[in-house]
Amino acid sequence: MQAEAINFESFDDMQDEACAQRIEEAKRILGKRTVILAHHYQRADVYRHADLTGDSLKLAYQAAQTDADYLVFCGVHFMAEVADILSSHEQTVILPDLAAGCSMADMANLTKVERAWRELAEILSPEEMVTPVTYINSAADLKAFCGEHGGIVCTSSNAGKILEWSFQQREKVLFFPDQHLGRWSGHQLGISLDEMQVWDFDQPMGGLTPEQIKQAKILLWKGHCSVHQMFQPQHILKFRNQHPDGIVISHPECSFEVCNASDYVGSTEYIIRTIADAKEGTRWLVGTELNLVSRIAEEFKPQNKIVQFMSPLVCMCSTMARIDPQHLTWALENLVNGVVVNQIRVPQSEAELAKLALDRMLAIS
Repeated sequence: MQAEAINFESFDDMQDEACAQRIEEAKRILGKRTVILAHHYQRADVYRHADLTGDSLKLAYQAAQTDADYLVFCGVHFMAEVADILSSHEQTVILPDLAAGCSMADMANLTKVERAWRELAEILSPEEMVTPVTYINSAADLKAFCGEHGGIVCTSSNAGKILEWSFQQREKVLFFPDQHLGRWSGHQLGISLDEMQVWDFDQPMGGLTPEQIKQAKILLWKGHCSVHQMFQPQHILKFRNQHPDGIVISHPECSFEVCNASDYVGSTEYIIRTIADAKEGTRWLVGTELNLVSRIAEEFKPQNKIVQFMSPLVCMCSTMARIDPQHLTWALENLVNGVVVNQIRVPQSEAELAKLALDRMLAIS
């Protein structure tokens, strides 16, 4: 008979350093049976305990390749879903706090996407003319929708390649949930802004005319990242006025205006790699999540590189920050006692279709 789960209440007021000691002890006991994965945006007091780290694409690969019994995902809900889809049936995926979601992912749900597909069918044949592309920052049922309708998943690392593949399949793309990644990726392929129309899911026909829909190459879902929308062109202008030799690098979830004013644009892995490969003594303005920027600022100090956060406001992924040392300790100590808490399991029929879309992505990334 399985032991009872330890209640979280006894962990809620635990000091962070006590948590750190107990996390390391639990990891020692669990050994290779358990792997902790953490996204780059994760808070430092959790990130320090990770066995595997990366951006969404790298973590997707790692989740598919690890043979540990338990995958403890220190990220957000959609990332844990991806880990469950790509891992074996014998493996168990755990999200230490089920409240760790993604506001961007919540901007596109299956009901709204299916309604958009039906509305498009009043103007054209979406099954013949439109490739649905979902950013990995989306729920499993949207990945399943793409799998079922000949579509695919993308990340910020491979969005350009994915769009090229998508246009080889059909002449148009419905891109959700992040309009900014879709717009910048389309721009990089030479698609004009006039050929990329925003689909407002709160309006009939996305708020577009039949002519706009027919002329569009990419229909951009009206979604965004609450963190990256905080960065503004004036932040870059101020930096350039103060530091003419400084270099600006931004994540493609930023607005088109911010990306266009930057020297480099790319995923979190790209940002880290670009700054790592730069000459010593360079100064950087970085437009992405605060935990990552703070971490690489410390990492590259010995090389006399100055890494500066773009916004004067604190911009951190507050939902990912819900995975704190207390929840991680609780999840691991329950595992030590033979109890699984907060398991993430995608229904099999949904997982199979979502895996089709993910496998298409992994095959060309």
